[in-house]
Amino acid sequence: MHARRRTEPTLDAPAPTLEAGLDPTAPCTLHSQISQWLRERITTGDWPEHYRLPAEPDLASQLGVSRGTLRRAVRTLVGEGLLVQTRGRGTFVATTVVEPPLAQRLTTLSEALVDAGHPLTTTVIGQEVTEPPAPVAALLEIDGPRSVLRLERVRHLDGTAVARLVNYVRLDLAAAIEHVDFAAHTLFAALEHTCGVTITSARRRFDAVTAGDTTAALLGISPLTPLLHLEQLTFTTDEVPLEFSDVWLRADRLRVTSHLTRT
Repeated sequence: MHARRRTEPTLDAPAPTLEAGLDPTAPCTLHSQISQWLRERITTGDWPEHYRLPAEPDLASQLGVSRGTLRRAVRTLVGEGLLVQTRGRGTFVATTVVEPPLAQRLTTLSEALVDAGHPLTTTVIGQEVTEPPAPVAALLEIDGPRSVLRLERVRHLDGTAVARLVNYVRLDLAAAIEHVDFAAHTLFAALEHTCGVTITSARRRFDAVTAGDTTAALLGISPLTPLLHLEQLTFTTDEVPLEFSDVWLRADRLRVTSHLTRT
């Protein structure tokens, strides 16, 4: 007997009591009735975010309909963004907050959201060659006066400003980075493909902060709005510091998740 190993935390609630009230004689098609029933389970909270639906054969049997009819109903809700389907894992109730996996692998916010099907647009607030603040210079192991690229951007998701990013990049390790169009290119892509830099690792720290005046103005929120703050120090070969960044994320639009395994 082999125990099933779960690869990700999910809410596998007991199979619901299916009182769908389907009426084959009604003017409304069966798949539309099932769509409405599924929709009600989700909107009322009976099926919470990340709830995994019963397997298609089981759910179709419990509803007393064909798998094809059920599949059409599920496809409708996938199109509405209420359900998501993952090959090999099943159908889940979608979350209302985008969840980039920033806490489990070295990826940028833009890369993570594009991978999840949520492309961002970028507004460059500032891009200048300057001397870094003393704490940043210390983290980047810069001795004496030396210029860096200071890059400030705002990321937009579906037309809403959701993140403010401020990056400091060592110019001695990333020649010509200051000439990149960052409205069209991500920082990591520019470092790796334009400058030929190898990014090997990073150290991230998360904390909760209030927006403050500057970030609030850029994100269109109150200065007292709680935000998730991400601080990152990125390294190149031989653990040489390459880039330091501060990122402020709107917690009402983005949620950082981790997929953890025990070995």
